[in-house]
Amino acid sequence: MNWDALATYGPRMLQGLVVTLQLVVISITLGALLAWPVALARMSRSRILRGLSFGYMYFFRGTPLLAQTFLVYYGAGQFRPQLEAIGLWWLFRDAFFCCVLTFTLNTGAYQAEILRGAIRAVPIGQSEAAMSLGLSPGLIFRKIIVPQALLIALRPLGNEVILMVKGSSVAAIVTVFDLMGVTRLAYSRTFDFQVYLWAAVLYLIVVEAIRRIWDKLEHRLTRHLRSA
Repeated sequence: MNWDALATYGPRMLQGLVVTLQLVVISITLGALLAWPVALARMSRSRILRGLSFGYMYFFRGTPLLAQTFLVYYGAGQFRPQLEAIGLWWLFRDAFFCCVLTFTLNTGAYQAEILRGAIRAVPIGQSEAAMSLGLSPGLIFRKIIVPQALLIALRPLGNEVILMVKGSSVAAIVTVFDLMGVTRLAYSRTFDFQVYLWAAVLYLIVVEAIRRIWDKLEHRLTRHLRSA
């Protein structure tokens, strides 16, 4: 164990872990807000809305996150005059914000597909029973379909959070000093492979914490199903 390297770079790796968690939390939250309208558009009767949402989901689910990050971070520079003209260059010149934007679009596509599948998985009899009681379609969707769909989507959404934690390491490639970015810096100065082992342990701790929290959340929210 290289204790000197651990003493020198350990605190910086913890700071990088905080940056990683910030990236993930912001992206997952914004992606969840984006996922709902995209999922609803995907199920819309409008061919235009279905086509646009399908194209968005198809692109971001079918291409690597690294390539998407490069497209946003390096591609935005090609349109600097236009972005400056509309006052958005401050966003695209910062690697952290570029990663947030890319991760949000990526996870939004995955979460939209998860929500669409969960909504489709709710038995049609639930809606039919509610309509027989005279409830409006909007009320049926909000009070009956959405709560059940969220329970169905809970586990896949947890998996998406974990995948985003691990996928966020690509931010290091575009100069963001997240956990992997600090690890790469530490290795370039020490040439000690142990720094990658420490990073792996930190990622593992975060993933295990998320898994346990999600298990407890799922256990609590589905207790009525077990009692039945």
